[in-house]
Amino acid sequence: MHPIEHARTRPNQPAVIMAGSGETMTFGEMDRESNRFAQMLRALGLRPDDAFAVLLENRIEFYTLIWGSQRAGTMLVPISTRLTAPEIAYILEDSEAKLLITSRYFDAVLPAVRAACPDLPVLVMGGDGDENFAAALAAQPAEPIADQTAGMVMLYSSGTTGRPKGIRPKPPVDPDPQAIVPFLGLATIGAGMPADGTMIYLSPAPLYHAAPIGWSSAVHRLGGTVVMMEKFDPEAALAAIETYKVTDSQWVPTHFVRMLKLPEEIRSKYDLSSHKRALHAAAPCPIPIKQQMIEWWGPIVNEYYAGSESIGMTMIHSPDWLTHPGSVGRAIHGKLHICGPDGEELPAGQDGVIYFENEILPTYHKDPAKTAEAMHSEGWMTLGDIGHLDEDGFLYLTDRKSHMIISGGVNIYPQEIENLLVSHDKVMDAAVIGAPDPDLGEKVVAVVQPVDMGEAGDALEQELRDYLSPQLARIKMPKLFDFRPDLPREANGKLYKRELRDEYAAKAQAEA
Repeated sequence: MHPIEHARTRPNQPAVIMAGSGETMTFGEMDRESNRFAQMLRALGLRPDDAFAVLLENRIEFYTLIWGSQRAGTMLVPISTRLTAPEIAYILEDSEAKLLITSRYFDAVLPAVRAACPDLPVLVMGGDGDENFAAALAAQPAEPIADQTAGMVMLYSSGTTGRPKGIRPKPPVDPDPQAIVPFLGLATIGAGMPADGTMIYLSPAPLYHAAPIGWSSAVHRLGGTVVMMEKFDPEAALAAIETYKVTDSQWVPTHFVRMLKLPEEIRSKYDLSSHKRALHAAAPCPIPIKQQMIEWWGPIVNEYYAGSESIGMTMIHSPDWLTHPGSVGRAIHGKLHICGPDGEELPAGQDGVIYFENEILPTYHKDPAKTAEAMHSEGWMTLGDIGHLDEDGFLYLTDRKSHMIISGGVNIYPQEIENLLVSHDKVMDAAVIGAPDPDLGEKVVAVVQPVDMGEAGDALEQELRDYLSPQLARIKMPKLFDFRPDLPREANGKLYKRELRDEYAAKAQAEA
């Protein structure tokens, strides 16, 4: 199944609806615009496997780019809208992007990006002259290109140094853009999504993330309609379910928390009876939050564990979760292995590194060391998480091999923030950790050892915030600065972050 086929049989069915404005793109329109975009890519000299980058807010044209790239065989590189100019420029250079497509929404950051990448062609939605995306698109024919080929998406996640690293997928086995993709089996059999075109899927998160772009693309392949929120708002999400009679949706735990905190009269005023399946992932969901969501929405809340690397997936539906609270389910893609520090497989109940065994595994773009670090000697791959299986084969996540922080469903890597902090002339040492937060899951905390402890206080905190602000995406900015005369660091240089994390966890529990 493919949107090309749905455009032939159901050209007037909505493919995308913007939840706030109601702006709609039908399958027929998406087909024509995608063909034009594929033609544009060829006209600009992009060939199969060439990369182009997309820096866009949630807007309907995003799907023109996704499906046009899927016909041109190109590598679409989504860039987080939260990143600063240096971070964006790094991804553009590292991915070897031959084109950047963006919008006027990013006018504030674009001059610095242009300065860092002066030779990179840029097309701007709402732009002027030769850079006007709409005009360039309209100039192209709506017929398919002669050499249609399936494209790929390269997502970026941070590397061992804190720099983001591209997750380069293996090329599709069948280059035909209309070939069946394995993910559809996970969507239909695993998640229970219908394949008859009746699905109406609410996507409340930024489309540059792995889950929204992956699941909504699957919805289009299945002939369903994507209702995309311009920006998440808890009451607006409930209103969208009622207005558009949403059947399926995908969330992160922070969304749940914010909806649960709405006044009861708001939560109960919307008709959610059309809602049949609510997926969630991206961050550990507190057991009480999950319990409240099941009580509110019924046993439709289903959780999965996976990663941008697409090396495997587990899934758990509400009935099984209620008998295995806290679990992220059994493997439905790939085979799970829990391994000890020497690579030995561990029995049920023992924590170890979680590996997936799979025939098709990605690599980290230009980073063979990171790829090798993620591999087991048997050829399995890990996302860097720690967990265990129970006797029934259900997986539980208990820790992370790295010190990655997940705040509001967004992955944050401390090393980048630490490197910036210790480069300040008033900072001797710094450790950045994730501390429990009832809304975001984790909040970013900077534990700082000043050169002069006498300067610790509000003035130094503001100075550090001002120093970090132009260099760091806002989501990465520490919510709390904790000044201390020293940090738990061994003479060999090893920093015991676990002590700091345990301290903050105990403090949060005592205050709960």
